[in-house]
Amino acid sequence: MSERPADLGFRWPAEWDEHAATWIAWPHQRADWPGKFAAIPWVFAEIVRHLHRSEPVGILAPTEAAVGRIRGLLARCGIDLERVQLVVCPTDRCWLRDSGPIFVRSLTTGEVAVTAWGFNAWAKYVNWRLDAKVPDFMQRHLRLKGWRPCLGARRVVLEGGSIDGNGRGCLLTTEQCLLSDVQARNPGFRRQDYERVFADYLGASKVLWLGRGIVGDDTHGHVDDVARFVGPRTVVAALEDDPRDDNYGPLRENFERLQGMADQEGRKLEVVPLPMPEPVWFAGQRLPASYVNFYIANQCVLVPTFNDPRDRKALGILSELFPERKVVGIHAVDLVWGLGTLHCLTQQQPLAGGLATPPAGGVATDGGV
Repeated sequence: MSERPADLGFRWPAEWDEHAATWIAWPHQRADWPGKFAAIPWVFAEIVRHLHRSEPVGILAPTEAAVGRIRGLLARCGIDLERVQLVVCPTDRCWLRDSGPIFVRSLTTGEVAVTAWGFNAWAKYVNWRLDAKVPDFMQRHLRLKGWRPCLGARRVVLEGGSIDGNGRGCLLTTEQCLLSDVQARNPGFRRQDYERVFADYLGASKVLWLGRGIVGDDTHGHVDDVARFVGPRTVVAALEDDPRDDNYGPLRENFERLQGMADQEGRKLEVVPLPMPEPVWFAGQRLPASYVNFYIANQCVLVPTFNDPRDRKALGILSELFPERKVVGIHAVDLVWGLGTLHCLTQQQPLAGGLATPPAGGVATDGGV
């Protein structure tokens, strides 16, 4: 398509806007959780159990044979299978936030469409070609209009976890992820190149650039472990209070940057600190544990927890920010061994026709897959 989404009035909705469904890809890559994989399908089932009460859940199953096993496991967990749609779509990994499409919606008609970005497995893994096909597959399955974002003739590589938005045209990202020399997503791309692409395909009128991500992050600085919009001009930002911790300096710098930033209309941001959990280690490796990797569903907010005294504090802060949604902790100590948690594995499909951006704490109604 020659016209870009923004030309036709499309924009990336906020995560708290009404969803037609949440999509996940079922885990099957045992090498992502060496020694811990047996627990992971049960963690996913717990996530689905909470989500399906809020909205329909779409699941990409890696094979036809896997469909029956997944249905059986979900049924054992008391999940209403009428609220779950299983679709066979081969994948390399389950991190659908990054490999899946980013949905946009028309500001005038409410039509929902797909932006299918390039994917190269964070420029770190050799097995990514199945994941790279997921956006096109979902566009066909859902029968939606779609675009493959390009700058000139060049396809743009982008993961959904590298950006966050307020649904009004303001985006958050990090310099470490998109601008550092070693990121190998779009070599040679400059700040203005990304801002142009975000404007064309996501309707972004302003991009807020933070510095670095957290220690242990396999994605080289994704913003969804660092800072997230929870309202049109309210941002939660991770803060580490131990000066000896490697996250202390970078997170404090990000927090200070946010305090000096404004939204797309020039209004100063409200910045809410969210604690970091104690460092989580396994097999000598520090893992990317962060409460910021929460997921906002229609009627609940799922938050990773880590058997940490700070779990309660983080859940309390988010409960105050989302008073009309149920804030639920999901045990993520095993899950984070795969180097991602709740936001990394989910992707929201906006509800078509939902034109208004409600307050972040507003209760949204269910839609169909």
